[in-house]
Amino acid sequence: MKKDKQVTSYALAVHGGAGTIKPGNPEVEAAYHAALQAAVLAGEQVLQAGGSALQAVTASVQSLEDCPLFNAGHGAVFNANAEHELDASIMDGQTLKAGAVAGMRTLRNPVLGALAVMKDERCVLVGVHGEAALAAQHALEQVEQSYFSTEARREQLRTVQAHAGNRAVLDHDALTVSKSDSRFGTVGAVALDQSGNLAAATSTGGMTNKMPGRIGDTPVVGAGVYANNASCAVSATGTGEQFLRACLAHDIHARMVYAGSPLDAAAAQALSETVAPLGGVGGLVAIDRDGNVSMPYNSKGMYRAWVREGQSIQSAIFADVQTAGSP
Repeated sequence: MKKDKQVTSYALAVHGGAGTIKPGNPEVEAAYHAALQAAVLAGEQVLQAGGSALQAVTASVQSLEDCPLFNAGHGAVFNANAEHELDASIMDGQTLKAGAVAGMRTLRNPVLGALAVMKDERCVLVGVHGEAALAAQHALEQVEQSYFSTEARREQLRTVQAHAGNRAVLDHDALTVSKSDSRFGTVGAVALDQSGNLAAATSTGGMTNKMPGRIGDTPVVGAGVYANNASCAVSATGTGEQFLRACLAHDIHARMVYAGSPLDAAAAQALSETVAPLGGVGGLVAIDRDGNVSMPYNSKGMYRAWVREGQSIQSAIFADVQTAGSP
């Protein structure tokens, strides 16, 4: 069944990664709510002006990449060599075009690199050896590695290496042994625009103390990102290897298209029936062609925020919901 082209409503959701801060710190919680809501507002302003879902998710993810609270762009985690390697992806549900970058070291906003790859159309995924040419051809801003670094991330790496040896850990796992009260995570966004089109984008610095060259699910279409107007748009966050093996994002699409499952059931079942049995931990944000939003997770919490046309922006970290008209 094709979506009615006269639909005028829009919706958008973002995530800032799975895992949570320790409850009971109002100032820290407020900072996360403000950052999440600001990212939603950036995307909503695009949608309100009649912009595309693709433009909206780009704006939201770019906002999160620029915020040091999250593990994407400025504030990305360090690998085992104390360096940054960043991944990102984006997908257009109308055309099924997609773009992704992996192992980036100098792109200020990896999501813009993914968008450039998609628009270039010569390939879907570009690795680090193509970074300089990609940046030059599409006028993408490049920065020194120091731009991505924060002292909280250095402390996190030192702590993980001291306690976990060669093990790579997710942000929320890493910080169970960290002295810092800060929490960080992969970011992503999904959107439905006024024309009825869907889009999704995901961006990450990966896992703390990860093997140099390691690539997770984020830049892999069907695992960390997927969008199709026939079903839904999905952005995932969590243990990348398990999400890759489960093809999580596409699994949700398949459950909707082939089994006729509604979004909520498809998303929850994909997480519990394909990812969890592999030992995967994390969550996702998803939106369907009717503007329904689903945000399941099997971690202790997930940074998330969302909005629908005519409603105020909402955000949550734990099972609670904080509502605000603007950040």
